[in-house]
Amino acid sequence: MSSMVATILPPVLIIELLFGLPSNLVALWIFCCRMEAWRANVVFLFNLMIADFLLLISLPFRIDTLLRGENWIFGDAWCRMNLFMLAINRSASIAFMTAVATDRYFKVVHPHHRINRITKKQAWILAGVMWLVMISLRLPLLTNKLLKENAIKHQLCRSFDSYGKLSPSMRLHYGIYILEFFLPFLVLLFCCVCITCILRQRQMAKERKVRRAIRTVMVIVVVFVVCFSPGILTGLITMIWKSVYPNDCYTYRLFGELFSLSISLTYLNSVLDPIIYCFSSSMFRNTLKSSINQMGLIELQMSRRGSMTSDA
Repeated sequence: MSSMVATILPPVLIIELLFGLPSNLVALWIFCCRMEAWRANVVFLFNLMIADFLLLISLPFRIDTLLRGENWIFGDAWCRMNLFMLAINRSASIAFMTAVATDRYFKVVHPHHRINRITKKQAWILAGVMWLVMISLRLPLLTNKLLKENAIKHQLCRSFDSYGKLSPSMRLHYGIYILEFFLPFLVLLFCCVCITCILRQRQMAKERKVRRAIRTVMVIVVVFVVCFSPGILTGLITMIWKSVYPNDCYTYRLFGELFSLSISLTYLNSVLDPIIYCFSSSMFRNTLKSSINQMGLIELQMSRRGSMTSDA
């Protein structure tokens, strides 16, 4: 492992874990113990939080490995499971972010569409189907041997192998990694543009629902781009450079290091996702406000439509 990656990545991941774990534990408490009525978008947000916990469970093992000079000591089976959980976090985060943005899109652009009348039970069924699809597509990480020994006898646990020939199932893993960024990104941009156009065409700038919707989608787009675009861009550049300049080892290693560093931004989604909860669900904001008021730390007032202002 390069000195740059060894120096930068461990403290960054530790900071993400220290911030991500408490914020998601608070979100879990809000969802499970404080919220009584759930809508479809709340179901999607709850599943987004579950995806974050898969990451937070896996992250300490990656930190330990990096602190050991990228030497995995937990065996082949847990290597596969660890990488599987990390990949599922990424897929599920992208999927449920897109689901929340699409929900906002239909409520504003097509307010009378029957999809807006989806029940909580139907939302759970849809979420279950999404999980089944994501898990089935990530099964190659469980069926392939991913633990390999390098020249200094360190055990490398990686889902992206730059050395050997890829099996067909791992080629599928690479393809999913690329498609699961670009397809949802196009959907998010479409939702954002359509909601913005509706706001302008119908002169709805003062309508609270539309303004909340555009803020929600914009926040999701920002989190999506910040967390996932560096990894996909550096990964694509690395693969393209290797195919075009197979003998340029120095540049290839440099791009590989940048890809490793960009992964830390992928893990940042567990820290930023609670912001999405607050922007996209007035029910979550209201419940959080009520909980803070009961603690007596600060007095927050809530309007009938769910906005919050501070009296402190």
